[in-house]
Amino acid sequence: MKIAFIGHHEFGKAALEAFLARGDQVAGVFCAPQEPGAKPDAVRVAAQERDLKVFQFPSLRSEAAEQAMRSLDADLGVMAYVLQFAPQNFVNVPRHGTIQYHPSLLPQHRGPSSIGWPIALGRTHTGLTIFRPTDGLDEGPVILQKTVEIGPDETLGELYFNKLFPQGVAALLEASSMVVSGIHVELPQDETHASYEGWFHEEESRINWHNHVDQIYNLIRACNPAPGAWTLLEGEKVWLYDSRKRPLGRHADMRGRPGQIAAITDTSILVNAHGGQIEVQRLRPDGGKKISAADYARQRGLKPV
Repeated sequence: MKIAFIGHHEFGKAALEAFLARGDQVAGVFCAPQEPGAKPDAVRVAAQERDLKVFQFPSLRSEAAEQAMRSLDADLGVMAYVLQFAPQNFVNVPRHGTIQYHPSLLPQHRGPSSIGWPIALGRTHTGLTIFRPTDGLDEGPVILQKTVEIGPDETLGELYFNKLFPQGVAALLEASSMVVSGIHVELPQDETHASYEGWFHEEESRINWHNHVDQIYNLIRACNPAPGAWTLLEGEKVWLYDSRKRPLGRHADMRGRPGQIAAITDTSILVNAHGGQIEVQRLRPDGGKKISAADYARQRGLKPV
């Protein structure tokens, strides 16, 4: 099939390479203009290395973007990790329209941090959706969905790179064949089950040590490897990454208040929370790099209560 590809970053690159490897013709690639000083986008680099036609419009709403899409005479548009809004007069140009990838089970977890929020909320499953893009954010009819399990200790990075990334690329290939062959079904999203969450900013990623240890652990997993869940340790702001949850046994006696350092080991710092402790193995001090929690404790002279 003849593809018009719209995408960015490593996921977009992997999807682009998968369509090419399957033998599809990529008529053109749309990606956002590069910001001054920014790292070259992986999709643009991959496309130019293969002598593909590349378009970098400041906005896909422009008449020039629509005309570029029309010039490709594509069978299908494919949106993989798209950073720009794509209007209907753009996505409806290809003969079979356009499909888009989203890493959640729509209509749940619409929005930009759709991988992290299910972890933060304690969900045991999430998934991915291939859908028709509309002018509403992640609101178009569903073509294909895949469910994946969220392991009890799985981080955002592990969930994405081990499951949602590779399965998402495969799902785009599968859905594209269904659509072009005319064997797909489009199901409207049930708005009664819809949810939207925004970015994990500092306000959302701050740890409240008075919450239950399960909630804190889920938040840390949801922010690892980025942006990191943060707290104050002995007055210094630090972001926590690799951690483990230590629930209290029935007869355990937790010394100190929530948020206080309970113990320091050769490899970690244990911090009190309601119902248990968080064992921090890796962190990043404000303005610094990620280091071992034990090394940080030694450098700062931290002591348990």
